[in-house]
Formats: sequence, structure tokens, C-alpha cells
Amino acid sequence: MDFADVCDVAKGKLCPDFLTLVVQPPTITQQSPKDYIIDPRENIVIQCEAKGKPPPSFSWTRNGTHFDIDKDPLVTMKPGSGTLIINIMGEGRAETYEGVYQCTARNERGAAISNNIVVRPSTFQRLPQSERVSQGLNGDLYFSNVLPEDTREDYICYARFNHTQTIQQKQPISLKVISVDELNDTIAANLSDTEFYGAKPSKERPPTFLTPEGNESVKEELRGSVLSLECIAEGLPTPIIYWIKEDGTLPVNRTFYRNFKKTLQITQVSEADSGNYQCIAKNTLGAVHHTISVTVKGENGTLICRANGNPKPRIGWLTNGVPIETEPPRILTSANTLYQVIANRPALLDCAFFGSPMPTIEWFKGTKGSALHEDIYVLHDNGTLEIPVAQKDSTGTYTCVARNKLGMAKNEVHLEIKDPTRIIKQPEYAVVQRGSKVSFECKVKHDHTLIPTIMWLKDNGELPNDERFSIDKDHLVVTDVGDDDGGVYTCAANTTLDRVSASAVLRVVELTNQLDKSVQLTWTPGDDNNSPITKFIIEYEDAMREAGIWHHQAEVSGTQTTAQLKLSPYVNYSFRVMAENSIGRSVPSEASEQYLTKAAEPDQNPTAVEGLGTEPDNLVITWKPLNGFESNGPGLQYKVSWRQKDGDDEWTSVVVANVSKYIVSGTPTFVPYLIKVQALNDVGFAPEPAAVMGHSGEDLPMVAPGNVHVNVVNSTLAEVHWDPVPLKSVRGHLQGYRIYYWKAQGSSKRNRRHIEKKILTFQGSKTHGMLPGLQPYSHYELNVRVVNGKGEGPASTDKGFHTPEGVRAVNPRISNLTAAAADTYANISWEYEGPEHVKFYVEYGVAGSKEEWRKANVNGSRSFFGLKGLMPGTAYKIRVGAEGASGFVSSEDVFETGPAMASRQVDIATQGWFIGLMCAVALLILILLIVCFIRRNKGGKYPVKEKEDAHADPEIQPMKEDDGTFGEYSDAEDHKPLKKGSRTPSDRTVKKEDSDDSLVDYGEGVNGQFNEDGSFIGQYSGKKEKEPAEGNESSEAPSPVNAMNSFV
Repeated sequence: MDFADVCDVAKGKLCPDFLTLVVQPPTITQQSPKDYIIDPRENIVIQCEAKGKPPPSFSWTRNGTHFDIDKDPLVTMKPGSGTLIINIMGEGRAETYEGVYQCTARNERGAAISNNIVVRPSTFQRLPQSERVSQGLNGDLYFSNVLPEDTREDYICYARFNHTQTIQQKQPISLKVISVDELNDTIAANLSDTEFYGAKPSKERPPTFLTPEGNESVKEELRGSVLSLECIAEGLPTPIIYWIKEDGTLPVNRTFYRNFKKTLQITQVSEADSGNYQCIAKNTLGAVHHTISVTVKGENGTLICRANGNPKPRIGWLTNGVPIETEPPRILTSANTLYQVIANRPALLDCAFFGSPMPTIEWFKGTKGSALHEDIYVLHDNGTLEIPVAQKDSTGTYTCVARNKLGMAKNEVHLEIKDPTRIIKQPEYAVVQRGSKVSFECKVKHDHTLIPTIMWLKDNGELPNDERFSIDKDHLVVTDVGDDDGGVYTCAANTTLDRVSASAVLRVVELTNQLDKSVQLTWTPGDDNNSPITKFIIEYEDAMREAGIWHHQAEVSGTQTTAQLKLSPYVNYSFRVMAENSIGRSVPSEASEQYLTKAAEPDQNPTAVEGLGTEPDNLVITWKPLNGFESNGPGLQYKVSWRQKDGDDEWTSVVVANVSKYIVSGTPTFVPYLIKVQALNDVGFAPEPAAVMGHSGEDLPMVAPGNVHVNVVNSTLAEVHWDPVPLKSVRGHLQGYRIYYWKAQGSSKRNRRHIEKKILTFQGSKTHGMLPGLQPYSHYELNVRVVNGKGEGPASTDKGFHTPEGVRAVNPRISNLTAAAADTYANISWEYEGPEHVKFYVEYGVAGSKEEWRKANVNGSRSFFGLKGLMPGTAYKIRVGAEGASGFVSSEDVFETGPAMASRQVDIATQGWFIGLMCAVALLILILLIVCFIRRNKGGKYPVKEKEDAHADPEIQPMKEDDGTFGEYSDAEDHKPLKKGSRTPSDRTVKKEDSDDSLVDYGEGVNGQFNEDGSFIGQYSGKKEKEPAEGNESSEAPSPVNAMNSFV
């Protein structure tokens, strides 16, 4: 059919379907760039798109010859297009498809040919990365430290553009790592003779950050996107990177680490993820910190509208024809959104809104009830409601209401609180013999609406691909255990909301023999040196731990030569024996041969076990470790177990060694825990230990006291009342409430000086307190805060009050406190001004001591009191107080009791009159003695004279006239000299046997004796025996020589 028969263009008749019937030749609309570099990580995609009427068909040439696509199963052509897809991710190799490709598009009207597309594989070899060498988010390559093998001349950066399927490369970069000697030679060649330089060898150094710079940085991210934080450090040894969030924890299911933990990524971020994140680079020489302040903002945009004119136009905005200035509230969050949160974790309920004027946001729970306030909840400026610690009773429907003057909008969301996934039966530490069988149990308890997946790991990697490893429900079973099977086995349970894990250690040992319990020691006694041996002392030395130090082992009777000694496990014993008699102890025997006892499980557990949190989300468990002797064997370790006291969880355990502390992270804030620490070694476990109770860490209280009101008592005293905060919001040990109060000042005074705030703390759970010492006719403001072991909670809203003008009679006061003291008592008196019928008490204590005040109540309302039972000569402090809710005390006073009477009589020897009296008495006695001696020496004056005449001694010779001596005192046997002070009458002799009144009988003879103080201890006797000769006096017997004994 001829086209003219259909449409007569010359006559103005145009066919409606003219454009659709026009035949068009092909035109290339899209093609790959001329230089296509293959990325080996992706399939090859060579683009060729064309249009034409009728649609064109496509064919390809490769290196100038037809490229038969149908013969290569790895090559496909995109339907309705000429684009080639070559699958090299499966089996193909990029080098196989290198060449020059050209696409041809044909239809009945002609053909279109693409450019020559040169397809070639990339020449780059992806650089292997590690903790030492890594690529940053900005594409830069970082070395924590360089090694000689890092030297190369072809470091090339490739930039890949996904949209155009092209890869662009930069110029090669050369890196040369030279030794210290080479560096010194290079520098020395460029320096003059007078210059000196020497490079020092590479030494270990603490970490420093390569990126980011400084100590702090800032990062902003949009809600719902991925937050990426990066820290790369240099140092030797290579630093390790750690991440923490200050005042918070990293979200479990949304946190990922990339690039050897140098990059932290958090997905689906929200405002709750805002805060300070800290990266820590650490090696053996130190650590360095960098803080990144992250702010998560909601999505926003800016629409710009500028206009010029004369007069200047007024710009206004409309939305759907409605002026924005009068936009009623709209809630942008989807209705009936369901939020699912694990119990005891934060819950964030979104309420994105729009309106003009800016709407106010309120949240309600359920169909009835008042608006939720910021005592338990946190209301964010973007409308999000945060429940810091979601509990089961937080489940329900929450309504967000947005209001402004033009109307109201509301939206309901639903919150479900899920039970956390817990491992209620975790794998336990196991010590098995080679070739035996071992089983680890991992029983998981989870919310019934969540389905967990259980995975077993060995040393944080997959289980060996070995048929000896099998999983049977909750058990991992390993048969025919070998040495390589030892390690850490981990059970990990994952749900869509949380993840938990527990680990246990498997130790493979050989079969051990039965434990030695005792040994018999024998020895041969040495010479006793004529003093019988009373006992033998046995000592031992542990050559393994304390060589050279001997300890007491046992004592046996001196008649024994054998002893059965109890032994402890895993001790290298040596023994020695010492003998003991009444004189002393012998030297030790030679040491016995060494005897090593076999190892056994410990028979005791660590002591002083405590659990106390140092952070809001941890529990620090400490204990006093066993010493080497108590270990009973090699491989001493500790099994640390814990569980919440009030829950139904099973024990969670870890095994640690060479430490006395373990930190449990991720705990709920201030929760009681039961804790056990059990000792174990390569042989087995110690007995099951008793559990002790501890608490996870405290956090600052969440809620401020409410309903604060003030009752002004008088011009200087006010009473404050408040409602207690919920106990679970205290998040720690409740220590009391603290009132901050201050006197309000005018603006001019406030600018001149700082407002002084006073603080009063009321212990325990009191809900009221008194503010004394106020100034009359003044305006005060105050707030109340709850206090726990971590610190203060938020302050209540400031409350103001006025004090009235002062009235003297209403202000009670105790003054003029005085004390009149005696030695053991004191009379206390004081003056009192104030209301009547007040009961007083007196408090007193020793001045300067730290002892508590002793209290004595005063009968009635007297203003005096007598203190009894005081210590003489002691300084006391004293004060007087009044009983009652408005009680007050006086200022302190100090007094001193007088000395006791007995103390004056004790010093009588130092008194002058007493010394004089004693001297007079001594003088009189001396005179009396002199008179007696004089009278005694005068012959014929004593009655005994007649006795001497009547009983003459024939043995006494008369005085020899030739030498003038007295014969009566001559001794024929020994010719003794006269005793000092003895005198004989000139005409009489004295018979020794019959003289009853001679001074010889009073002690002048040989047998008469005096004490050291001169007192007479002789015997007054009428007859004395004949004195022995001087040469026959007796001597003290010699001391026995100490016996020395030796032992074999």
C-alpha cells in the first residue's frame, strides 16, 4: 500500500497515527566508555542501548570478528537491549574476555555502530589489609608502622565510579623503607664535615592517631542512616582499637565493626544514638583517646524563594493551597507503628510533626490518664518519647498529640516489651582425658514470640569440619578428644532484637595416678650430752616455690625415731629433724632427699569475694587469690559465676587465670547479684563455694522529688516537704535528700557577686526537713534532689518563699552555757529563750577525742543539770539541746575537772616537811648507835663482866708484856687478825663458848651476815659452833655443757 493512499499531506490531511507509522533507523543511546577496566569483584557489564522503528536487533564483534554469544554460557544479553553481561563471579576469569568490543544495532532502515570498547582486566592487585596496614574511609592508605617488605614502587589508588562502570587510577606512588645505617649514610653524604647527625634505631612507641586529628571531633548524621566513625592510629607495637560510648552502651544488634575495628558502624540511628563516642588506641606502651561528639538529626530540607521588585514583594508559602503561617498540626509518623524492645533497655517512640505555629507535643498512655511527664520519661524536642528503662508494664498503646492554635492531631503507636534472651544452662569448664568424650550443654530461654538461632564456635571461629563434632539439641558433643580439641567453646544465641553468648574451656590431660596422702620419716638420734631428749621437731622445705625456707611440720616424743607425716598435693618436700632437751635445741640434721607429691584438685576456694559495680552497666567481682601452696597442682584458675538474685536465670560463668578481678559488662543498673568464685586446676575443681551477694553499678537518680512545698515556721525557720521518688528511679543505694537553698537577690546585687547556696542533707527516706538560720523578711528559693552512692539526681523546680519580720520571742535560743567542775562531777547551767515546756538534754564527751557524744536527759524544763561519774583531771566538751522536730543545740563549751585527792598523798615523799622529819629521825638513830658502841667498849660496865671473871677460859693466854698483845684473842691455829671494830678489855678474857653478849654473837664473827641494805640477818644465840677454816668454803656447781646432737 502506498503511503499517499493513506494520508494526503499536500491536501492538508494528516494521519493521526503518522508518528507511529514512521520508520526510523537505529540510534545508539547509551554505551560503555571506550576504556572499560574490569573490576574482578563484579561481573562484566558492557552497555549498548539503541532506539529505532522497528526496534533494532543487536550483535557484537570481538577483536573484529563476530562474537557468538550463544556459544558461551557465561555471556548473556539483556532482553530488549544489546547490553552484555559476562558472569566472572562464578567460574569465568576476567583475562579470558579481554579485547576490543563493538556493538551493532540493525533494523530494516539501517544500522548503528557503537564506539570501540576496549575491555581489559585491571592490573592492580588488591593490597591485603591488616591491623597494621589499612585503607581509611577517605581512600587514604595508612601504615601504623612500616616494615622492609612494604618497599615497592607501584602503590596505585583506583577510584571506581559505579554509575559509569569505570575505574580511574592515579599515578603510582613509590615507598622505600630503608634501614637506619642507610639513612645515616645518606644524610652524612649531604652534610658538611662540621655537621653531625645520626638516626636512631626504630624503637617501640606509644600510639598516636593518624586520623582523626586532635583529641575531639564532631559528627552529624541523619536519622535512619548508617553512622560510620573511624579511628586509625600509628605506634609500635601495632595499636589495637577499642570503642565505647560515654554514659551509655553500644546497641547490640545495630553495631558493627569494620576494618579491624578501626571503623564503627551503627545502622538505623536515632536521636538516642547521639552522644560522645570514644575510640581508644592501645599497645603495651600506653593508650590514647579521641572523643567524637555525634548528633543525630531528623530529616530536614531548605526551600529557597527569592524575589525582587519595586516596591519589594512580600514572600509567602503555601502547602496544598493553605498558607503555611496558619498550618494546623500534622503528624508525619506512620499510624499504628509497632515497636518491639527488650526489657530493661531504652525504648524510643517517634512522633515526627509539622505545623505553624510550632505545635506542642504531649504523650499519653492508654485511652485514659494524664499526660506523661519527665519524671520517668524523656521528651525530646523532635517529639520522640524515650523510656530509659522499659519494663513489662511499659507495654501498651501510646498516643502522641500535637496542638497549636489551629487545631490538634494525634497518632497512636504500640509498644511491646520482650523478655531478654538468656542462657539458663551454660557450658561448663571441662577437664577430660585424651581419647574420652565431652559434652557441653547450652540451654536457652527466650521470649516465646522470638525465634533464636543457636551457633557453636571454637576459639571464636567455626567448629572443625569433623564428624567427631555433633550437635544434639542443646548439647555439643566431641568424641575421641585429642590435644587439638582443647580451647574455648562458645554458644551464641541470636534473635532479631538481642544476642547472648556463653563460653567454656576444654582442657585435655593425661591420666594421673592416685594422690599420695602421707609419708613415713625415720631418723637416728644423736648424742643427748647427758640430758635426755624430750622431743623431736620436724621441718619441711618446698623446693618448688620457697627454696631455702623451712616450715614447721610436726613434733614427736623424744623416744620416737619415726613419724607419719600428712602431705599436701603438688609440693616438692624435703625434711629435716632437730632434737630438744631441757638445755636447748640441737642444730638441724641434714635434709632428706626430695619427695614430690602428685597434684590434686584444690581443697579450698578464694576468700574475700565481693561484687560492686563501678559503672552503671557493670559488676566488678574481686577476690583474694590462692597462693601457690594452696593451688594443689598446676594450671590454677578461677571459675567466676554470677546471676541476678531475684530472677530465674541460671548461673553465667567464665574461667580466668592470674587475676583477682573480673568485670561483667552490660548489666542492668543497680541490680542485686549472687556471686561465686571457685578454684580449679588441671586436675579438677575445688568444693562448691558459697554464694555472696553484690550489686551492679549505680547510676545517677533519674527523677526529681515532686510536690515540693514550704511551711514557714517563723522568721528564721522553715519546714520543707516533698514527695519521695520511686525507688526504681533511684538506681542506687538511697542515701537521702538534699536541699539547696539561697537568698534571692536583686539584679544589681546579682551582677556584683555570686549567689551563695547552702546545702542541707537529710539521711534516709525522710520527706521533710527544717531550714534553720534564715534571715527575717527575706525571699528564699530552694530545690530538692535525691542522692545515691553515685551522686545527685535532677533538681526539682525552684520553689520560692518569704520569711516574715523577726519576732524575738518566737526564736528559741540557748545561751550562756557554763560549767562548774569538781574532780568527778560538774554542775551545768544555761539560759533559754523560747516556747515553754521544752525538754532539754545534755551531751558531753572527752575533748579532742573522736568518740560519740554521750547524752543525758534533763528532768522537766530545768536550766541546770549535774553530771556525775567524770574522770578527774580531764577536759570535757559539752552542749545542751532541745528535743522535738524543731530541735536545736547550743554552742559547745569546754571545762576541766579538778585533780583527785589521792594524787596529793602519793607525792608526800617530795614534801619539804617530810624530808626534814626523816633527816631528824636518821640523825637521832645515828647518835644512839654511837652512844651504844661507846658504852659497850668500856670494861666492867656490863653485867656480863661478872660472868667473864667467873668462867675464865684456860685456852686464852694473858697479854704478853714483851709485845703488848692481848693473849685472850690469840688463835693458835690460824692467827686470825682482829675484826674491824672489835675491842677486848685490857684486864679480862672472853670465853668464846660462854659469852652471851659479845658483838661476835651479834654478827661480828664469820657466820654473821648483813643484807645488801645493811639489815642484820644473823642468829642471836647463846652458843656458837666453832668456825671452819677459810680454805674450806663451798662453791657453786658448774653449769652443764649444752648437748649437741646430729641426725642422719
